[in-house]
Amino acid sequence: MATVKILNYELAPSPATIFGCLLPAPWLGMVAGLLLAFLPANGLPDRFAPLTLALTHCLVLGMLAPIMIGALFQLMAVVGGQTVNAAAYISPFVAIGSALIAGALCFGFLMGDTRGFMVAAGLAALLYGAVVLALASTAWRVTVLDATTRTLAWICVPLTIVVSLGIGLAGALAGRWSIDVLYWLDLHVAWGVVGWIATLVIGIAFTVVPMFWQTPKPSLWWQRSLPGLLCLPLLAMPIAMLRESSILLACLLVMAFALLAMRAVWRAKRSFDPAWILWLVCTLSWFFAAFLTASSLLFEAQLPSRLTASLPWWIGVLALVGGAVLPVNAMLGKIIPFLVFMHLRRQIPMGRRVPTMQAVLPPQRLKWQARVLLLAFLLLLLLPVMPSVLVLAAGLAFALSQGMMGALLMLCLFSYRRELLPVLMANKVKK
Repeated sequence: MATVKILNYELAPSPATIFGCLLPAPWLGMVAGLLLAFLPANGLPDRFAPLTLALTHCLVLGMLAPIMIGALFQLMAVVGGQTVNAAAYISPFVAIGSALIAGALCFGFLMGDTRGFMVAAGLAALLYGAVVLALASTAWRVTVLDATTRTLAWICVPLTIVVSLGIGLAGALAGRWSIDVLYWLDLHVAWGVVGWIATLVIGIAFTVVPMFWQTPKPSLWWQRSLPGLLCLPLLAMPIAMLRESSILLACLLVMAFALLAMRAVWRAKRSFDPAWILWLVCTLSWFFAAFLTASSLLFEAQLPSRLTASLPWWIGVLALVGGAVLPVNAMLGKIIPFLVFMHLRRQIPMGRRVPTMQAVLPPQRLKWQARVLLLAFLLLLLLPVMPSVLVLAAGLAFALSQGMMGALLMLCLFSYRRELLPVLMANKVKK
């Protein structure tokens, strides 16, 4: 079985490059929770309610996008063996730029002001255009060895499509041109959720989960299938006669990958780890998100109207929170302490003690954060039952979970600086 034999840690970007993308992101997740808790819940859980659209983009752009871009900068070098040369120049703008784009879209949706959409479109073209160019100029040099490297080599394609469709929709909402918004929105959502988020989560998990949770490596079929098998049905969606069939096929493929991933996670040797449960719930979330999408497509006419109105909310929560936020939190709780340990080991002279990952971020703290996040996830799923009652609790629980993660990551940064400071001072004295 082909697999990556060597992780090129010597090619890893500087801590500032990665930390600048990853550390601010949970705070935008906290903002999304506070928006849900304190803004008027008019229209919830309708998918086209202004608050729903604002929350979605705050979560996807403000929180998830910087983490995924930062992860790509790291993995291109460490796993793919190819340094993203422009990463050091782009990374300072990833988190703040994504936050500004998310804020502009929230302003546009919540206030009905078209200027927000135009600002978001312009910023997205600049920021994500630069990201795509930087990744694309590196991706073609990646040698495909397994699912992760195959994903790294092709991930720019869905990212380009998602960004282009998003800019087109923002321009239409701003009144700059006229298009069939619902038609292109379906493509934007499909490519964003399946082509970008699901593909990247699965591709990264192929390396990260066996590394930190000691799960068995998936089969050779899995390695050869990503990302093409997930994206192939999406290419057929614009064809009217194939639209329904392509959506159903994409759902079946997501369900298949979710079941295989669930089996691997269930067999993890480190199932006692606090974040293990997040990965297990993640696999279940992707399965049921795809199952509900297929069911709504096949049986929409037979379903009660109230259930039909709630399905998009459940699918969105399952895919974006259960399928993305949960694994992202699980990875942050491992990757940031690991990066701190790795960079300290490289920078501190031999013979001096380097704190372990468990010392940098104690597992007990991650356990409480995971529990609060799972509670928030459950409350978000229950929200359509009693929106007016649960909206405050769900929003505050989610905000608390992401605030806890943000605080834990800041403690990791403080630990890194505290351990490194004596070395820097000693070097300064020598000079």
